[in-house]
Amino acid sequence: MKVFRTEDAQDACDEIVPLLRTGGVIAIPTDTAYGLAADPFNEAAVERIFKIKGRPEAKPILLLVDSVAMAESVLRPTDVFYRVVEAFWPGPLTIIMHAVQSLPAKVTAGTKTVGLRWPIAAFATALVSRFGAPVTATSANRSGMPSAVTAEEVRRQLGDSVDAIVDGGVLPSSAGSTLLDLTVDPPVLLREGPLLFEALAEFFEGRIRRRVA
Repeated sequence: MKVFRTEDAQDACDEIVPLLRTGGVIAIPTDTAYGLAADPFNEAAVERIFKIKGRPEAKPILLLVDSVAMAESVLRPTDVFYRVVEAFWPGPLTIIMHAVQSLPAKVTAGTKTVGLRWPIAAFATALVSRFGAPVTATSANRSGMPSAVTAEEVRRQLGDSVDAIVDGGVLPSSAGSTLLDLTVDPPVLLREGPLLFEALAEFFEGRIRRRVA
């Protein structure tokens, strides 16, 4: 397993993009914790993610994009979607939308919805841009374990099961990004992360709900 550093982003992308195109799975730094990057349209790569994590197949896998235009390639946008992303992207907000039919059911876990985020994290965005399409970003940890906020934590949990790790130092939060469901009206906050409920409530003028536990 190879380890790259974000300071060497150009050289890292030169090696990682071909790996992604051939079914590789790479641990990368995101806005919050480390995530597992793979090609969501490569069935074998997505299957590897589930095995690496020990993840239940009923759980969908979120994706990273580098623009609203790239997001439009895998989701069915709405007016509310455009309003929200104009206000909060790029940033640690994952938005759930109805997926296009071409997105593999394994990625959506049969829900026909997809969670998308345009990150601020420079390396993650650079990698997506070089790849030219969305990549997966489910957390780089064993299912049920804390999300990894250092490359060493990724190594301890996942060992050599990933093809490479990009070391971006200590990341801000193991709690993950804020997760907002825009497939319903009013929208539902599924998980509170760096973007707080109060900020979203102000944006939606109170027309937002929290998920009932």
